[in-house]
Amino acid sequence: MSDIKGIIDKIKKFRDDRDWMQFHDPKNMAVSITIEAAELLEHFQWKTKDEVQAYIKDNKEEISDEIADIAMYLFELADNLGLDLIEAMGKKLKKNEAKYPIEKAKSKHTKYNKL
Repeated sequence: MSDIKGIIDKIKKFRDDRDWMQFHDPKNMAVSITIEAAELLEHFQWKTKDEVQAYIKDNKEEISDEIADIAMYLFELADNLGLDLIEAMGKKLKKNEAKYPIEKAKSKHTKYNKL
């Protein structure tokens, strides 16, 4: 069993043991991902680059928890939709490689349609 399948199985067991599938429709899962992403962002709000580095050292576990929440919702949403997240990421990377060729995008943060 892959690590990803194993964690998805654990997420589903956690959810199903609590009878929460009824609340985990695609809209609510997408909302939850957004809320957790905002909670992650809150850790960095109003901090300078140097303050962020110091904050990370002292708050790594809390930041890790927010990232884990996002990932768990994301993996469950993909599973609920019948999507292979690893395959989807591979396909998206190929699309991004075409949109952001190295010779045009290297060391630039410009959006693909402005390169």
